[in-house]
Amino acid sequence: MFLDKVDIFIKAGNGGNGAVAFHREKYVPNGGPDGGDGGRGGCIIFEATTGLNTLLDFKFKKHFRADNGENGGTNNCAGKRGEDMTIQVPCGTIIRDKNSGLIIADMFDDKERAVILNGGKGGKGNSHFRSSNKKAPAFSQLGEKVPELPITLELKTIADVGLVGFPNVGKSTLLSVISNAKPKIANYHFTTLSPNLGVVKMYDDTIVIADIPGLIEGASEGLGLGHSFLRHIERVRLILHLVDISGSELRDPIEDYFAINKELEGYSDVLAKLPQIVVANKKDLVTDDVVYAKFEKATGQKVYSISAITHSGLDELMKFVYDTVQTLEKPQRMEFKPFELPEKDKVSFEIIKIDDNTYEVVGGLIDALSRNVVLSDYYSFNYFQKMLREKGVIKAIYRAGAVEGDTIQIADIEFDLVD
Repeated sequence: MFLDKVDIFIKAGNGGNGAVAFHREKYVPNGGPDGGDGGRGGCIIFEATTGLNTLLDFKFKKHFRADNGENGGTNNCAGKRGEDMTIQVPCGTIIRDKNSGLIIADMFDDKERAVILNGGKGGKGNSHFRSSNKKAPAFSQLGEKVPELPITLELKTIADVGLVGFPNVGKSTLLSVISNAKPKIANYHFTTLSPNLGVVKMYDDTIVIADIPGLIEGASEGLGLGHSFLRHIERVRLILHLVDISGSELRDPIEDYFAINKELEGYSDVLAKLPQIVVANKKDLVTDDVVYAKFEKATGQKVYSISAITHSGLDELMKFVYDTVQTLEKPQRMEFKPFELPEKDKVSFEIIKIDDNTYEVVGGLIDALSRNVVLSDYYSFNYFQKMLREKGVIKAIYRAGAVEGDTIQIADIEFDLVD
């Protein structure tokens, strides 16, 4: 089974919490705070490989999570960093943000790696909060939480030459005799249900040819298999356009030629402008050579007549294909402005009225303050209240209609409003 587009979810590891600890040693009174920092969360890393040619591995496993960082320890010992998660994808895989559709990365080259999500920062231990007026801080910083990100993986085959044509014109047979590919071949439509790659050796060099299946009239509009697989010829440099010159399928090769080009143009102007070599296959079934002149006159294209079954004309064709490829630019990765995750909100807040006497404060500011203070600690809570006043939260609570004695909910605590 072939799969070339799939939605998955990725999540980097959360940062570990900083530790609250105090030095304990014989003959060392009042050792002071020595809580260590939490470890950073593991990253999500993607790696391209030529060892895969489908996204089938992602059909059933949809969620990928890196390890969280460990909490800090005593004696200023930092927590262990979370293990990174490396996800392998085929070369040519585009990684998109699912919600916006914007491209995050183009995994183009073999062994190319990209860090898609960074792990959360570890929290600071209580040793960081010691000061002249806080000799023994009994609080630390929490580790940074990292949200899950929905992404779309989309495979665009990387090849030098794209092999296109209507079903049953002999594309798979041709690929099997000129390369190392072993595609499924049978005498019925849509034998090929996924792109096949073949490597052709020429003059101590190689070229890669992709057999693109499923092109029919309406493919660029989503009919048949074509809409799914047209993306696989977006990176090719040259199109090898096969027609059944014998008309053995009771089709007109001239009409087929124009129909396929119409689908290419309907899908992408870039594809329509790619250089083409037109190949008239099944010459072994032709009884009157006038069909070649008729085809060339109608299309304005020179044709290379071959028989993939008898191998007739293949040497001349492949020499011309190779020489043409050498004059073209190498396949290029897509040009795009990389998608960037929005900056974490650390300033906004909202007052929500729960009932007549209860109000809740939520928002990015509260999340940021909650991470940096431990609300159960006296000094830390005093600092928290100070920040609420400085950031205008207390005034906003009064403006929302709260009066002295009402209950205020912030993060994990509740307190009565006192003027």
